[in-house]
Amino acid sequence: MTTGGNIDPQQYTRVSDIVKEPQKMLMPIRGYEEMPIVSLEEAVTPLISILPEIQDYAYVAKERCESVPPDDLTQDESASIMLYSMEWEPHDKCLYFVLNAALRTEDRRKLKPWFLYLKLILTALEKLPFTRRHVFRGVNLDLSDQYTKGKKFVWWGFSSCTTSLEVLENEQFLGKTGERTMFTIECDSGKDISRHSYFQSEKEVLLLAARQFIVISYLRPAPVSISYF
Repeated sequence: MTTGGNIDPQQYTRVSDIVKEPQKMLMPIRGYEEMPIVSLEEAVTPLISILPEIQDYAYVAKERCESVPPDDLTQDESASIMLYSMEWEPHDKCLYFVLNAALRTEDRRKLKPWFLYLKLILTALEKLPFTRRHVFRGVNLDLSDQYTKGKKFVWWGFSSCTTSLEVLENEQFLGKTGERTMFTIECDSGKDISRHSYFQSEKEVLLLAARQFIVISYLRPAPVSISYF
């Protein structure tokens, strides 16, 4: 996420959508592994009935990508990450919002239209090096009852994190007053997507879907709740 002073609040929604996680075990995410790797245009074609304008945004993502992207990604692979990071209105029609909603649903049949895109973006993310560092997420709610010490849980959606505490404390995001929950995550398998993001000034680390965590400690310097994973 952006570490300077010009911060777009729309960019924070990926970091703060924690409340949408179902807090229960779901069936494994299976089926996409058998799909072929196709172009971004082909990967989003099954999504048109869900996101009618997705082809337009896929075009923008691919046009913005370098013809020879970094990290040995193909242009389509890099563009799949860029498309995930893009924001548009209405917010609930952004690709990442709808994809994560599908990943969090108990009805795994709703994931089938996403299989080609999942195959493409997960192939891209697999090529990126692992990031081993502390990363952060947060929300303007007290979630201390849901994340107690020793609890094991799964975040079924992709989890966007920031490497900057300054971002979380910005008044356009968590701020410094009111009820807040900050998650400090000891991460050893995150993916730094900044070189492939639509917002390349951001320092966003993406945790893959269906990751399991354990709460190792918890602090509550009121009115802030801080959980360590």
